[in-house]
Amino acid sequence: MSELGTNMRKARNAAGLSLSAMSSRTRYSRNYLSQLESGARPVNRDHVVAYSRALNVAVDALYGPPLDPLRVAHEWLVADRPVTLHQEAGRRVGESLAGELEERVIEIRLLDDTVGGGDLIPLVRRELADVAEVVKTASYTEPVGRRLRVVVGELAQLAGWVASDAGHYVEAQRAYLEGVSAANDAGDKALAGQLLSSLAYQMANVGNPADAALLAKSAATGARAAPPVVRTLLLERVAWASARSRDRVAAERALDAVDDAYESRSPDIIEPHWVYWMSRDEIDVMAGRVLIELGDPAGAAPLLTSAIDGYDADHAREVALYQTWLAESYARAGELDAARGVIERARTAATALNSARLVRRVEEIEGLLC
Repeated sequence: MSELGTNMRKARNAAGLSLSAMSSRTRYSRNYLSQLESGARPVNRDHVVAYSRALNVAVDALYGPPLDPLRVAHEWLVADRPVTLHQEAGRRVGESLAGELEERVIEIRLLDDTVGGGDLIPLVRRELADVAEVVKTASYTEPVGRRLRVVVGELAQLAGWVASDAGHYVEAQRAYLEGVSAANDAGDKALAGQLLSSLAYQMANVGNPADAALLAKSAATGARAAPPVVRTLLLERVAWASARSRDRVAAERALDAVDDAYESRSPDIIEPHWVYWMSRDEIDVMAGRVLIELGDPAGAAPLLTSAIDGYDADHAREVALYQTWLAESYARAGELDAARGVIERARTAATALNSARLVRRVEEIEGLLC
């Protein structure tokens, strides 16, 4: 963290800005910025993004050299890989159990719409461990084995998602990568892409956005033959990670590709259940978020407002999260009273939901309004 603070100080000095000038551009106090640069305070992703915006430099330039081993691992994970079946050991399972497990995954996935990650994570952990044990110890035909591995991959994606929502980022990364292995063994490139792009989304939010952008692009490339709505989701995450890493051209190009992919959907094309929530409103929310990152908060507000109005009360966490971005769009456009009104509604919702992600977002926006 002290090295990151040093990089931030060097970038500020190279731009010829004093701490006082930087304070006016970032809304952090001069003393606070001094502590960040000296290492007296830990630097988080939001501080880096603030410097990136204020100095008009790439996030990657502030973080320093990329993590080459991580990138090599990403390329390996999206590469073709032969299916490896475990040796027969224990009871034999068939299509009946595989079908029951597939239905169970859908039930749990739908719970995530209304239950916070902190509450849901124990259930998902247990379900994932149970199915992984079946794959490891039971015997089955090759087709059943593929179905079981897809279940493991889908549960791993859920485990990573709820762990990330609860603030358990290391656990989430481990779950995502374990899921990629299961999806690759099952020959499901679309699911492998979903898992990798989910990890990229987490990295864009709480890690190095430049690495996130690389991973998101790798996920989309590895699943280029996926059906249209899956492609829509993967490309959305490319757009978000690109915006977070200050790559305007890549972000705008990805948003255009999102629209193209979604318009090519058809009732005749089978999509996996895990993209059931993708809609035009979701696309507009992501477009609004990207616009905020690219410095166009005024353009983001109408998209976010319209999308939020389309959700019902059952989706309280998602609505509250989207309200935080609407509040951010108002705050960055200088409409502070409107921002305070929206973030107050989101904070009220956060008190009733066990979501570290939501709490963190509310705190971030309240920090902008101090």
